[in-house]
Amino acid sequence: MHELGIVFHIVEMVEELGRENRLSSVTAVNLRLGEVSGVIPEYLQDCWRWAADKSELLHGCELEVETIPAVTVCNHCGRTYPTIEHGKICPFCESPDTVLLQGNEMELDSIVVPEGE
Repeated sequence: MHELGIVFHIVEMVEELGRENRLSSVTAVNLRLGEVSGVIPEYLQDCWRWAADKSELLHGCELEVETIPAVTVCNHCGRTYPTIEHGKICPFCESPDTVLLQGNEMELDSIVVPEGE
């Protein structure tokens, strides 16, 4: 389960931001996660709760995950299509010459701190 390693990395990044900005707590972490990133959101949430509650800065902090849809472009016809629905073969021209445009991301989007911090 690589989700635990990902959570440890996110916790480290947010704790570093907290130190740099002299924060006493963080109430939410917003993460953008591509639907073909290979990360299972439910596992990520389970790992998050365990790891966040071990951090003084993140105790009780929520992890909010925004899913980025996977989109592929066909190099043959130039059209884009939903990757999950059609896979690597272009549904318009049936070319296998395609490239994933988005949907593999994992980005720390923002953190939310209590008012007045």
